[in-house]
Amino acid sequence: IENSVVKNQEPVAMQQGTSIAMKNLFFNVPARRNFLKSNPSELRHIVDEFIRVAMAFPEIFFSLSSNGQQVFHLEKGSLKQRIVQILGNNYNAKLVAVQEHTDYLNITGFVGKPETAKKTRGDQYFFVNDRFIKSAYLNHAVMNAFDQMIGKDSFPMYALFIDLDPAQVDINVHPTKQEIKFEDEKIVYAFVQSAVKHALAQFSITPTLDFELDAGIQNLDAVNKPYTDEIKSSAASSSLYQTFTQKNQAHFVEKSSNLGHWKDFYEKPGAGPTTDDRLRTTDGAAKFESLINTPRQLTSANVPSFSFEDVDLLQIHNAYIIAQNDNGYILINQQNAHERVLYERFSNAVSGKAIATQSSLFPSTIELSAADVVLLNELLPDLHQLGYMLEPFGNNTFVIQGTPADLSQGNEKTALEKMLEQYKHFSNDLKFSRREKLLRSMALQQSIRSGTSLTQKEMQTLLNELFVCTIPNSTPNGKPTYMSFKKEELDKMFGR
Repeated sequence: IENSVVKNQEPVAMQQGTSIAMKNLFFNVPARRNFLKSNPSELRHIVDEFIRVAMAFPEIFFSLSSNGQQVFHLEKGSLKQRIVQILGNNYNAKLVAVQEHTDYLNITGFVGKPETAKKTRGDQYFFVNDRFIKSAYLNHAVMNAFDQMIGKDSFPMYALFIDLDPAQVDINVHPTKQEIKFEDEKIVYAFVQSAVKHALAQFSITPTLDFELDAGIQNLDAVNKPYTDEIKSSAASSSLYQTFTQKNQAHFVEKSSNLGHWKDFYEKPGAGPTTDDRLRTTDGAAKFESLINTPRQLTSANVPSFSFEDVDLLQIHNAYIIAQNDNGYILINQQNAHERVLYERFSNAVSGKAIATQSSLFPSTIELSAADVVLLNELLPDLHQLGYMLEPFGNNTFVIQGTPADLSQGNEKTALEKMLEQYKHFSNDLKFSRREKLLRSMALQQSIRSGTSLTQKEMQTLLNELFVCTIPNSTPNGKPTYMSFKKEELDKMFGR
């Protein structure tokens, strides 16, 4: 068939099935070709559509090849086998079957256990009468079923098939037919939510209350030892007992109570210097005053050179760093600060100053889903500049020959998987280039997390690197890295 005209039609000997090949798709409308993105991007769209069709019909063999290379080879089998073939073997033991049969509709399929939840919605599939659909309303039903089992920023995996009377569905809502309207959306919502909840409870996934008595309680002195008259009279004469048994005693505070030393409850015995001691002005803090009071232009040439080596820093809640000067102090968010440092380091790397690569003595392999393989192939040139040495190993597998020198050994597989998830987490509406999204993803993923304890040397190094950045006061996403507090403002807050 050429240009919608049948050129030749004749019998041919071949295996049973359907084979479709497309070439020169835009030969008669070349202007449309200008709206296409890069080849890897268009291949990802093809893979997405292929997965939707292949998952709807697991009883049929599917194969996809691109430029002579086989991307998918899906043998016919059960729905669970098809899901594992498409999404990866890591789902093999982490799928929960969903089956709900009613007079109005039938719901079948699988949901992933809570530990399979990801930061993206990629592994979520709804099918109505074997046709793939997108429905934020039904997705909300599944999210409610997973309530308190996964984080608010995580999304569960599911592949659910809804079979109902076609007369109850209006498919003429969107040109792609991926958005539909149900005659009674509320009842479909209720059935989907209850079906997923029932499946999770049936396989003991949902949290349950344990009413069994802890054996350790039986060994307590209050249970084992006899309750003698002496112990009884001693308990009855105590002030605590009287406040619960006598009238008008609930809020009574004894005058003899030693409340004057309440501060002792908050001080550890033998503790080191107090907060006031650590925040006392030093020579380095006096020098640091110039850094805060100097007007800042967001260019590297105007950023004052300053070393935090002589400044005594304080970390609170393992998340924030405090640096004091004569006019107040600044509060630095360690994760945001590190994210800015990493982003500028990666930006310099892809601009020509590549990050040093540490070759692995024993190269490891990483297996990905077919969709992630297409994505990783697209990112390989930039990853090489960032210190990763990856080589295709066939069958959706890559060999990790080397990693950035500052990445701890043994974490390379986890770092790559999380980086891909973070990359996919960026909204398609954001007009960022592929490289920009990669840099932001890696900076966010590898930054120091809140809850990490830092030594004085680590805090000083972090702040030294932060204030030589081009834009040290915010992350790539616009979040502040630090805030300054003046002493005048503090005095005003306390009425001084």
